[in-house]
Amino acid sequence: MQVFTTINSLQLALKIARTSHTIGFVPTMGALHEGHMSLIKSAKKKSDKIVVSIFVNPTQFDKQEDLTNYPSTIQTDIELLESESCDFLFIPSVKEMYAENVKAKSFDFDGLDQVMEGAHRQGHFNGVGTVVKQLFEIVKPNSAFFGEKDFQQLQIIKKMVEKEKFSLQIIGVPIFRESDGLAMSSRNARLTDSFRKEAPFIYETLQKAKVFFGMNSALNTIEWVEDVFSKHPTLKLEYFSIANETDLKTATSTNPNEKYRAFIAVFAGKIRLIDNIALY
Repeated sequence: MQVFTTINSLQLALKIARTSHTIGFVPTMGALHEGHMSLIKSAKKKSDKIVVSIFVNPTQFDKQEDLTNYPSTIQTDIELLESESCDFLFIPSVKEMYAENVKAKSFDFDGLDQVMEGAHRQGHFNGVGTVVKQLFEIVKPNSAFFGEKDFQQLQIIKKMVEKEKFSLQIIGVPIFRESDGLAMSSRNARLTDSFRKEAPFIYETLQKAKVFFGMNSALNTIEWVEDVFSKHPTLKLEYFSIANETDLKTATSTNPNEKYRAFIAVFAGKIRLIDNIALY
């Protein structure tokens, strides 16, 4: 695996590789786990050469505390990537990516960024769009792979690719879960033992909500989930939403020809966990 810290050196290597190979790209913020590895495995099935980036992007954090506490495990990450036969690893500095202007650009995501995560994390998706757009311009991949755990982000990136007219395919990869159902996340490592034991309740509730939704309205399902969490002794619900998969608009009524998904954000102490489930 070749490791690069500068844009110019990576682009030179990719220019050579691109002459006879397709390029698959997996952008990450490091602290890699089996969920990330599932993205790389998917990329390897569809691409000749794999590029992974590790960059903790400061402009997508709405709280300085979360940026400061974001885990860094570079050496372990490198070993994991080598075990998966990754071809190129890009680890730029903040200065390499932003020069002296560490500021997010503004994007029009057709309202996809105004609900759920966007409503609770001011400016988050502008930060995501800024860095992902730049990474696409640097790597120029044929395809890029994103986990469905961040389903709203996945839809927003697809919208950005459409509006910016990037010539690449965005591929969503199913959520990779722990054996007890908890969605894999770098944040899980920060959970205390007691909260780690409680956290699978999130996915258990999503599964029950899916069954409940099959026989009830979206509004009744939302009220049921809110009631369930109001009785939980430690986990605190931030939001639960049922939305159309395509435009992410909250479902007030349902159409049998549309696909819906349930989205949830929960605080386990100070650690914020998100998850979602398809309702079909």
